Amino acid sequence: MKLDLEAVEEAAKQLYIQALKVLPDDIKEGFKRLDASETDPTGKSILATMIKNIEVAEETNNLLCQDTGIPIYNVTIGRGVEMDGHAMKEAIRRGCTRATHEHPLRSSVVHPITRENEHTSCGRRVPVIGIDFSDAENEVVIEMVPKGSGSENGSFLKMCIPAEGVNGIKAFVVDKVIEAGGRVCPPTIVGVGVGGTSDLCTKLAKTAAGRPLGSVCEDPEGAALEVELSDAVNSLGIGPQGLGGDSTAFAVHVETAATHITMNPVAVNIMCHSARRARATFTPAGVDFGF
Repeated sequence: MKLDLEAVEEAAKQLYIQALKVLPDDIKEGFKRLDASETDPTGKSILATMIKNIEVAEETNNLLCQDTGIPIYNVTIGRGVEMDGHAMKEAIRRGCTRATHEHPLRSSVVHPITRENEHTSCGRRVPVIGIDFSDAENEVVIEMVPKGSGSENGSFLKMCIPAEGVNGIKAFVVDKVIEAGGRVCPPTIVGVGVGGTSDLCTKLAKTAAGRPLGSVCEDPEGAALEVELSDAVNSLGIGPQGLGGDSTAFAVHVETAATHITMNPVAVNIMCHSARRARATFTPAGVDFGF
């Protein structure tokens, strides 16, 4: 299969807009579960407001949140695909720019030193484009995640020593959720990376934060940690928007990687209640959009 770059550009545009306007079904179901179990009156009232915001955004074809985030495109390339990788990245960049100009969207991307805004949602090394590979035949998947500043500021890394053990991992995650408090717009998905190197660990945390609700870590040890940390985080009483309640997080997701014998990195990356994402799958039959 030869990848159609014009289709990639158009998909990059549509995915950005879709992600900003339509919340995935698993997140909507997550809200329903939290609303059913929330016991704090203030927390329940805030959840109701959030649920109404989702409904109004979709009914009026409007944005879920004014923060259009840092645009992230994760590309997974299957077997038998013919493509020019550099040209594909440029097509994604053009699509991101078109979404910002044609919709239009607020550009939140600036130079880190001058703070100059190109008003394209692009800049130096942005959009962030990740490349991975799969064994799927004649298939390319592009996932778009607009990562808002509120949740992205809830990012932390600690190079633990092995002697701290699993309890050290748990303590770090819980401490950072407490530190983030309401600034990350809870209820959240708390992504946790364990192992690897410092950069791989932080990437794992972001991957975990972007996983659909209901998914489980493929590593049994990570899966067990997800259950323990989810219970711990929701016992903190932070609640929706940090104003108290049972609903601090939809879930804690964990991803793991092998690491060096003398270290154990742990990273946290938090996804806010507007856990936005969209996906396009390219096959010889065409392009299919979803979540």
